Amino acid sequence: MEQKLFTEVIPLYRSHTDNPYAIRIRMRLQDTIDSAVLRKAVDTTMERYPYFCVKLQARGDGFIFAENREPVVISNSRQGVTLNSPESNNHLLSFSYHDDWLVMDIFHGLTDGAGTYEVIRTLLYYYCCQRYKVIPSTVGIRLVGDKISQEEWECPVMKARELPIPRRHEWTKALLPSIAANLQLESPDYVYSILLAEDAFMRFCKENGGSPGIMVSLLMSRSLARLYPNASEIIRIVLCVNQRKALHAPLAHQSLVGGAFLEYDEQLRKLLIHEQVKVYRNKVSEQTSEEAVLSGVAHTVSLTKMLLANKTHKDRLEMVTTVDEAANRFAAANVSYVGKANFGEMEKYVKEFHTWSATVMDITLQISAVNGRFTLDFMQKFQSNVYLKSFLQELADNGIVYELQDKQIRSLPAIMTPWVGL
Repeated sequence: MEQKLFTEVIPLYRSHTDNPYAIRIRMRLQDTIDSAVLRKAVDTTMERYPYFCVKLQARGDGFIFAENREPVVISNSRQGVTLNSPESNNHLLSFSYHDDWLVMDIFHGLTDGAGTYEVIRTLLYYYCCQRYKVIPSTVGIRLVGDKISQEEWECPVMKARELPIPRRHEWTKALLPSIAANLQLESPDYVYSILLAEDAFMRFCKENGGSPGIMVSLLMSRSLARLYPNASEIIRIVLCVNQRKALHAPLAHQSLVGGAFLEYDEQLRKLLIHEQVKVYRNKVSEQTSEEAVLSGVAHTVSLTKMLLANKTHKDRLEMVTTVDEAANRFAAANVSYVGKANFGEMEKYVKEFHTWSATVMDITLQISAVNGRFTLDFMQKFQSNVYLKSFLQELADNGIVYELQDKQIRSLPAIMTPWVGL
């Protein structure tokens, strides 16, 4: 079994020592982790996801994923192991645990939040069955014995034909949080976790006509406008978009994330909040049409081909650095919401759920919804809490009750790259 890398190539070159291109799911369960049960649950889970049991190999000027029959590593640690290294049995994902915390680490080029949630659903099912001697419903959960269709294996981007010509846009200069507040960018990032009652926040969203992702994007926009009411730069937020629907590939496991660009301009500031939500909702609707999403896919395809046209790691790394520098200047913040976790009967065993990811922009907000609670993981590239305070004030002014957890340093798993030393 071999898989040629394509959508994974840019994420691979995007991974740096101080900002590994990875996703870390942190779950605090009801009881101390049983390592023997976890070992069995992970082994069973990975039988269901053979396309994630791979190792990275060079092939000519490119790369392939080859089958990896070594067990996926589980470490009793807080930091986890280095992915794509002997420490991880050369896997691009691993698990770790300490006390009642269970952590999954995965290379973001292997999959995205939607794909990661599928693995977590399966893992929690097998773990909880054994740990708590229960037989939960299997609705919506992928299990060993399922027939894995070609649609789940194949990369829809590599299969895509007659993609539209990528749209050209003239973007106005964006307000950048670090520059606006004269803050020093640091590494690693800092993260604050903001907890909201799911029923109350969903009621607020419905009353104003927006989804959680749109609402958090708008609240972030309003909090920036609160700080800079007369800024000449545009306040722009990027809301992550799942590209599977437009690609007609709902089962695809690859990392398939685009973006909707939400601008909070002068006219929008004059409207009431429910009117602002409607504008943002319309913007998202326009930018998630099939043609718009496929235009974004076409842009990624073009960029990937340009990257692969460079024959040395050094040239490719320089190109991706240039792309990322432009992305960092494009918007103030990035907002990501995969959707409700839908862990079914296993949700009651999950006390906390956090999604941490690699970041490009100054501020990244990852939204999770598990066991009756929204968790907003507010990640930032500087120590100052000036933007957090403004965001929390926006929540309070709209009657949204929240709980703020202590600031942490955002940790992600190290990833060994093929060009170590460059």
